[in-house]
Formats: sequence, C-alpha cells, structure tokens
Amino acid sequence: MPEAGAVAPPESVASMPAEPKAFARRFRLDRVGAVAVALIVVSVAWRAGLAARGWFSQDEFVLAAQALDARLDADFLLQTVNDSLMPGGLLTAWLMVRLAGFASWPWVLMLAVGQAAVGVAVYRLLRDLLRPGWGLLVPLALFLFSPLTLEVSSLWLVGLLVLPMQLALVLAVRAQVRYVRTGRLGHLATVALWLLFGLLFDPKALLIAPLLFLLTVFLFSDGSPWRSLVTVVRRHWRGWLLLTLLSGAYLAFYLTRPARALDQLTSPGQAFTFLGDLVGATVVPGLLGGPWRWTYAGDGPPLVDPYPVAMWLSWLVLATLVVVTVRRRRSAVRAWLLLACYVGLVAALFAVTHVGGVLGPMVGTVPRFVADVVPVAAICVGVALFGLRDDGERARYAARPLPGVPRALGSITVGRVVTIAVLVAVGTGAVWSTVRFGENWSTKHGREYLTTAQAELAAAPADTVFLDAVVPDRVVAGYFWPDNRQSHFFRPAERRPEFVEVAELPVTFDEEGRIRPVRIEGVTVLPGPVPDCGHRVESGQTTQIPLETRVEQWPHVVEFGYLSSGDATATMRLGEATREITVRRGLNQLYFPLPGAGETIEVTLSTPDVALCTKLITVGRVVPAS
Repeated sequence: MPEAGAVAPPESVASMPAEPKAFARRFRLDRVGAVAVALIVVSVAWRAGLAARGWFSQDEFVLAAQALDARLDADFLLQTVNDSLMPGGLLTAWLMVRLAGFASWPWVLMLAVGQAAVGVAVYRLLRDLLRPGWGLLVPLALFLFSPLTLEVSSLWLVGLLVLPMQLALVLAVRAQVRYVRTGRLGHLATVALWLLFGLLFDPKALLIAPLLFLLTVFLFSDGSPWRSLVTVVRRHWRGWLLLTLLSGAYLAFYLTRPARALDQLTSPGQAFTFLGDLVGATVVPGLLGGPWRWTYAGDGPPLVDPYPVAMWLSWLVLATLVVVTVRRRRSAVRAWLLLACYVGLVAALFAVTHVGGVLGPMVGTVPRFVADVVPVAAICVGVALFGLRDDGERARYAARPLPGVPRALGSITVGRVVTIAVLVAVGTGAVWSTVRFGENWSTKHGREYLTTAQAELAAAPADTVFLDAVVPDRVVAGYFWPDNRQSHFFRPAERRPEFVEVAELPVTFDEEGRIRPVRIEGVTVLPGPVPDCGHRVESGQTTQIPLETRVEQWPHVVEFGYLSSGDATATMRLGEATREITVRRGLNQLYFPLPGAGETIEVTLSTPDVALCTKLITVGRVVPAS
C-alpha cells in the first residue's frame, strides 16, 4: 500500500516496458541539435548567396585554364600551385571545369556542400568534447559565422584548399579525443586517415599533428607542464610515432617537388609588423565579429582593415573574457594556451614561407591564412566557457568570485550578463563585417569583361580571327603571365575566339571586352633608302632593315606592311627568332609573332623573280585600335 501523500504514476507510464522508454528517449526531439542544424543551414545559405554575388577571381581563371588543358596524370596532380601540393584539389578542379566551365552555380554548390560538412563535423566534435547543453551553440556560432572564413566560402580555389583541411582537422581532433578516452587503436587509425585526407588538399594540414599533441597535453592531462608532457608522450607514444612518420614522409616528398624559393625575412621589424597584422588586426578582431571594414583588392577577396578603436576594443573584450573564464574554470587556462600555441604555429609557418616576398606586407591581413584557426578557437572558447564533458571539474574546483563585484549581484548573474553582451556585440559585428564583405566581393571586373566578350563573339562574323594578347590586369594580373593571355583565359568559356599565328586583318579585345582591330605598339624601322619604296627586298637576297632602337628578348608581334610584285615565301628574322610567311601580290599587311631580340629585322625572299617594298614594320605588342 502506498504511503500517505504519495502520487502514483499514471498506469500507461508505470506499465511502459523499459525498452519502449529507451526507444522514446532516443527519438525524442533534441532541441539543441535542432537549433544547431538551423544555424548550419542559415550560415550555409547566407554564404552561398554571398558567393553567388561574386565570381571567378584572378588565379582561379589561371587554374581553370590549366586544368582544362591538362591530362589527368601524375604530372598534373602532383604539381605545386602557389607552393601548395594539392592533388585532391586539382582532381576536383579538373572535373569541375569540365562539368561547369564558367557557370557559377556548380562551384557555389560545391562550396556549400563543403561548408555544411564542416559545420556538422564541428557540432559533433563540440557535442563529444564539451558538457551538453545550450552552451554548445556559442562556439558553434563562432565558427559558422566568423568573417575570417568568408573568403573560404566565396572563392572556389581557396575553398578547395581550406574546407577539406578544416574538415580533416575537426574530424582528426574528434578521433583523437575518442582515442585518448578509450585507447582503441581504431580511433588512432581514423586520426591517421584524416591527416592523410587533409594533406591531399593543403600542406598546411601538417599542423594537424602538432595540434593533436598540444590538445592532448593541455586538455587531457593533469599536473605541471613537464609532468603533463611526459605523461602524454608515454601514454600515447604509438600515436605520436605514427603521426611523425606520416608527416615526415609527406614533407620529404613535398620537398622534392618544384617550387619557388622561400621568401626570407629581411629584418626583425618585418616579423613584428607581420605578427601585429596577423594577430592584432586579423585573428583577434575576426574572432570577435571583425574586421568591420575591408580594403578593396580588385577582383580578389578584400583584405582586413579594422577600425583602430574597434580593434583595441576587441583586444579588451578578449582580455576580459580570458580573465573571467580563468577565474571561473581551471581548464580555461589550458584552453587559452592551446589557442595561443596554435596561432603561434600558423604565424611561424607564414613568417618562414611568405613574409619576405613582394606581397609580404599584405600576408598578415589575408583572412584565409588563419581560417583554420577558427575551428581551433571554437574548441578553446567552448572549453574555456563550459568545460570538458568528462573532467569532473565542478566537483574539484570552486569558482572564485570576480573582484569588485557586489555579492548581491552574484558572479553567476554577472557572468550571464557579460556573456550575453559579448554575444550580442560579436553577432552584430559579424553581420556588419559579412555585409561589407559581400559589397566588396560583388564587384567583378572579370565577369563584366567575359560577359561583354561573349556578346561580341556571338555577333561577330564566323571568319573573325584574333591575335593573342593579355587580358586587363584587373581581370588577371600580369605576374601570372603567360596564363593572363586571352588564349588561356577563354578556354573554359562557352564561346571561344579563334586565335591564329599569322593574319592579315586580325582583331583583339579591348579593356572592356569589345572586339577591336589590331594595332602594334612598339618600335618601327628607320626610313628606307629607296625612293617610293623604302626598303627593297629582292629574290634570293637577305635585306637587313634597321630598327629605330634595339628590342630586348620578348614575345614580340610584328606588323609587316608591304607591296609585292608576286606571291612568294619570305623569311623574317629577329635575332635568333625566325618565321616563314607567305606574301601575296599587291599591297598587303601581315601580323605574326616573332619572339626575338636585336637591332635589325632581316627579310629574305626565297621565291625567284619576285621583289617587294616595305615602309612599315613595327615590332611590339598587340593593342586594340581606337
């Protein structure tokens, strides 16, 4: 008989067997998970819209043309692109260029799928790593909406590098957490597989191995630093040996690949400037919703340019967050140290490889270089704010009251108020930064140039022929030569110009993409000695025609105007370069490439009983006639 005052459970619930109860709990709505999915969907959709507003950018044109020309072999897949060994990215680009060409939506879809995969992986990692609850959404939102990853979700070439590396980093950390907790070698094998996956797309995935070591030392060991280090090495030596062997083998192979020389630092001041830009202007403001202002960089992604006041406020907010979390939770100290160490690894990598070059002063303001810091920051912020899932810290460590806070308020209340204020400020800043990024990214000279050129080609006569020339620098910069030539640029296009070596009436594209007659801008020949003829060339003889000034070695184009007594074969020579051309009877002109150097043009007629006169020979570059 039940005791007085006891409330008997309803018959339906009391009589429910244990197995149906477990089944019901399993399929009960996970409200935190539902909100997490909603955040991922909103982030992916928003960023897909931003990506669609932009288009191809600079070296993406270059790689698209190269992929379209290349055979799918080891030489193509194992080449270095901007010093990056990325066979997985090149394979994807090779397939996508053939399937999509310059159509933007397949590339946007590819980036969206990658973002969704990484977002889901980050949430699953946070759920495994941190204490359950609504707090999981804070580090997840930090990752999903960080302006530091806008470039990754907008440029397909950057996305091909960074999204797989982010995915590999997150899933390798998740497998490492499970390996540390269980000791099962299957999880260690998963760690190795994800490391290899990341290395297929970006050499920067080499940083995954030291990250896993640091994460294990800081978050999964106790005691003094030396004791933690020794314990982690001894307990998990198999993992460190495996990761060292894989990383060493990859690095040895990478160093055998052709690549440009490393950009060496030239002064300590250069290093301090780089660190100030990378950490002070990029990482810290970026993790707190910045940079709020961007520097326009043409068709390329904008560079960070935070307002000075906002930058210093972001540092103040970070310092406050560190102090509050450290006083509230012992694991926060190790979490912040982990983040600082990983940022240090990234800074050291780029200081050694990129800072000393021509573009070195801008390296610290390029957000994609620290895009992999964002998932690490999400992990560290989550641990600092909410603690590890299984560390039992609440039972061992009592939070200390914040200095200067009245007891009536309570440190918990103050903590909640501060947290809400920080979240609102960071969220507002992230929205503002994202909107401003989209305004910069939507300006695409390459898209306008190609659209005009495609319309012009559609209206041009079928026999229109083009001489090759370079596209405007704002479309593809000159330092990409020869991949900035029109013959390279238009390879993936729906309508492609017909480029020829020799032509009488060729055309070219002007700065806006309109078709214009060709004019050669360069050095002309001196007036000839023969009245009403200029320079006379007889059959079987070589006539040397002096130029106004010497021309240096370059892929020159020659404009050759002549009057011939008959059809004949002529040989033109400039230094070591020669070209055989066909001349026709009468007054005509020809345009052809002659990549040589010298002070004279030599003309030889090999057809008997033919002579020609010429007053017009110009050696230079193709430009559109006005």
